[in-house]
Amino acid sequence: MRTILSAVLIVLVALLVPASAVAYWADRELGDADRYTAAMSPLAADPAVQGVVVTQVTRALAGQIDAGPFQGGVEALLGEAMHSFTGTPAYRTAWDAANRAAHAAFLEALTTGHGDAVTIDLAPVIAQVKGELVADGVPFADRIPETHVSVKVMEYDGLGALRKGFRMLQVAGIWLPLLTLVLAAAAIAVAVHRRRAVVATGLGLAAGAVLLWIAVALCRRLTLDDLPADIDRAAAGAVYDALTAFLRTTAWVVLAVGLVAALAAWLTGRLRRTP
Repeated sequence: MRTILSAVLIVLVALLVPASAVAYWADRELGDADRYTAAMSPLAADPAVQGVVVTQVTRALAGQIDAGPFQGGVEALLGEAMHSFTGTPAYRTAWDAANRAAHAAFLEALTTGHGDAVTIDLAPVIAQVKGELVADGVPFADRIPETHVSVKVMEYDGLGALRKGFRMLQVAGIWLPLLTLVLAAAAIAVAVHRRRAVVATGLGLAAGAVLLWIAVALCRRLTLDDLPADIDRAAAGAVYDALTAFLRTTAWVVLAVGLVAALAAWLTGRLRRTP
């Protein structure tokens, strides 16, 4: 009976590993403005994301300037200036500011009934670009008004279901990971052969890590396949990868811990049986 109970607990541990990781990620990573901004910050250097930003900002700025017959040249000049600006520290600072501002809208889309997309307001980037262009004496740059341009990086048709799931994950937060650890300890404690239980629990953790990795990869494919045609796939993929980096790292860490624990317990048993 104890062996069966231990086996059931180990199966539960394996199933709870991905759920625990996602719950913690939703509550502590996506729900925190500083961690969200830190996760999105590397995208400032991503070519696909930069391409979307350059295109959107150039169109927005050119649309605010009436240069008459010189309109095409002004638009080309703005595009070149914007492309050069994306390689500067000022751009990275503006990008972080834009993402910090976007975090509130991101949470609103997941926790309320407003919005079905993840967008980034590029107003801080535009303000920085205008300042750079005016300082460099670029013609017509002083005519650029303050404007807000929202770049849509992800859009969902069924965000309502995600909202419900996100609320549940936030409630689980830290408690689900703690429950997983308690069940793992209980699986070992109730077992008749505890060393074997340690091996099985370690393998259960490793299996849970594999399930987590598969879930992240599968959700990535489904998310990108479900995007509207006007959303840049490469940029959306970069955003998804940035937001789920914590989950992939967690999967590798749990896999390593589980395999090391199982191997250590197995080797200990072998050494004790060696005369």
